[in-house]
Amino acid sequence: MAEAPTAAAAAGGAAEVGNPFNVAAGEIDGVFFAGGFGDDYIKYAGQLVEKAHPDVKVKVQSIQKVQEQLQPRFVAGTPPDVIDNSGAGLIPMADLVAEDQLLDLAPLLAAPAWDTAGKTFGDTLFPGSQTSAIFGGKQYGINIAYTISGIWYSKPAFEAAGYTYPKTWAEMLTLCEQIKKDGKQSPWTYQGRYPYYIWGIVWNMLVYYAGGDDVIKKLDNLEPNAWSDPAIKRATEDLYQLWDKGYIMPGTEGLTHTESQTEWLKGKAVFIPCGNWLENEMKDTTPADFNMTVANIPGYADGKGDQNAVNANGGETYIVPAKGKNTAGGMEYLRALLSKDSAKYFAENVRAIMPVTGGTEGAKLSEGMKAGVALAEGSKGVAINMNFTNWYSAMNKEIDQRTGELMTGVIKPDEFISIMQKKADEVAADPDIKKFTR
Repeated sequence: MAEAPTAAAAAGGAAEVGNPFNVAAGEIDGVFFAGGFGDDYIKYAGQLVEKAHPDVKVKVQSIQKVQEQLQPRFVAGTPPDVIDNSGAGLIPMADLVAEDQLLDLAPLLAAPAWDTAGKTFGDTLFPGSQTSAIFGGKQYGINIAYTISGIWYSKPAFEAAGYTYPKTWAEMLTLCEQIKKDGKQSPWTYQGRYPYYIWGIVWNMLVYYAGGDDVIKKLDNLEPNAWSDPAIKRATEDLYQLWDKGYIMPGTEGLTHTESQTEWLKGKAVFIPCGNWLENEMKDTTPADFNMTVANIPGYADGKGDQNAVNANGGETYIVPAKGKNTAGGMEYLRALLSKDSAKYFAENVRAIMPVTGGTEGAKLSEGMKAGVALAEGSKGVAINMNFTNWYSAMNKEIDQRTGELMTGVIKPDEFISIMQKKADEVAADPDIKKFTR
């Protein structure tokens, strides 16, 4: 991967950056997941810190399997100063919180913003972008990406085929049948070995569109019989239709995220669910004329939820371990990372959005990013998230496994719902699991 350009833009504002955490000379030990966003932006933020604090060196180590590689350091009491805790192998946040491993980031939120005069760091973040990293009212992580997720397809290929993007899920199924009859492509594929792409991007939105936020709130709060709500039955049965009617590309279940996305780029399937990191993750294999774009999950004409709501949330969670050697340095790195300077670099080079006010000002956006921003603007601030999978690792593992089984016909919708309710009841009844509500 190309080396990040020098952070020359920081030079003019370095004098105003300050040092609110009293970071001492020495090293900031950073270990970061390098996935769809790559690691150039991580290096760029490090250069911002080093430019502002010449006696500080930011160590950048990029890894893939966060839990496997960092769990031993947590156990030994020698964790890094700042971590990008992301990817399929992340360390469950709820587990780290329960073990008192994370620093409360209230001081970071209250600190002066890096390059926005008169504002605190917290003031510059998009409202609602940090909720998934709040546990018991405390901010234990910072989401550095504003992820807009939806259904992706090649705009020119879609239009050349004469297709019209569906407004409702019923229309989606009708279109899938037409694509299947045309016989040139499968209607759908998804990241088969990582089912959270399809339940976290499609199923959760169908639940919301059918029943509104009250249904999701009941799931988050582990309420008795929450999973028996008609909206969940409807959403689960509708998602299952993709498998049951043969609309999913054969072999999808055995593919990794990049493998399924590669097959999609080859034209083997029309639709794939993903977040707006997709463009950057697949930039080296995307055909020049593919012109990928993203659209919302089609809802229900008679649904209770806001049908313009979008699957958008803060993600790519960075944490500062409480037992890190240089926690002040860890917070200072995050202060630089979520600056306007860094956010603009992120928009132009990673083709993704940071939840930073003014972060895309003057940035040249890709077509996929423009479409994602349009979805967010069209939602009028209504963004849907589920918390129970983030709060309870057992629930996250269960829905991942069971969605994989649902999407391969191993279990039927009623069985999926029954199993999930049973697991929710087990978690609710376990006194050793700390509970959260909203």
